[in-house]
Amino acid sequence: MKKRMLSLALSLVMAAALTACGSKAPETTAAPADTKESGSSAEADGAAAKDVQKIIDRGVLKVGCKSDIPKFSLQNTATGEYEGFEDDLAYEIAGSIFGCSADEAKEKKLVEFQGVTAKTRGPLLENGEIDLVIATFTITPERKETYNFSTPYYTDAVGLLVNKDSGINSIEDLDGKIIGVAQSSTTKDGFKKYVDEKGLKVNPQFQEFDGYPALAQALATKQIDCFSVDRAILAGYVNDGNQILEDRFAEQDYGVAAAKDNKGLAEAVEKKVTSMLSDGSMKTLQDKWGLQ
Repeated sequence: MKKRMLSLALSLVMAAALTACGSKAPETTAAPADTKESGSSAEADGAAAKDVQKIIDRGVLKVGCKSDIPKFSLQNTATGEYEGFEDDLAYEIAGSIFGCSADEAKEKKLVEFQGVTAKTRGPLLENGEIDLVIATFTITPERKETYNFSTPYYTDAVGLLVNKDSGINSIEDLDGKIIGVAQSSTTKDGFKKYVDEKGLKVNPQFQEFDGYPALAQALATKQIDCFSVDRAILAGYVNDGNQILEDRFAEQDYGVAAAKDNKGLAEAVEKKVTSMLSDGSMKTLQDKWGLQ
């Protein structure tokens, strides 16, 4: 009788350890149980497992995402839900952490989204309010010193959106004009580097805005002459009165970012992203949302 009770107790403990997704094991690996192996490597493995376990214990993955980029991540004003390629990627990552499919992760609300901007996403990640940033976050050498980035999941280039009646037909027509950019974005530096490399005498003014809708509105009301950001983002703001110029520069690689000390989470994300890139499911997800 005692043996049966002990067996039942062990079964209950094992069941409690499983996540809300069912019996499928998470795709993350805990630290080795072999106590004979010691030293900094073993200690690092133990610390790496803890940041993922913290998310599992909490029962939700907290993700910073954009709320104003059609096709990438847009908050539905009617439902409050976040919808887009990057939001679906968040569910894929959550599924790998909690041991279930992306659809189950979405159904069980295992991702808690928080809207971020180019200015707020870094600080929110650094202070631990969110676990990951999946928000058209461009990978740069400087940012890699502060955050753990995954392998790029999408590559784009910066573009230029102008009103059709502006008389602006190329980047060379922007000399002395006002270009609107997002706060804390890399667009301004990318523009200057491009014109310097090409030897173009183009010296525009730059004006920063907090969010893409504000930029689109400023262009529509002619407060600015050009709205510049990644071309895939601009595509969501094209209408009958404006157009994206053919000029493209400063190729951008987007990566999933984790805090620098969350090594275990970064490893779990990297495993999922590289797997999706290799098996074609990342491309399938991009095609679903009409991304080129």
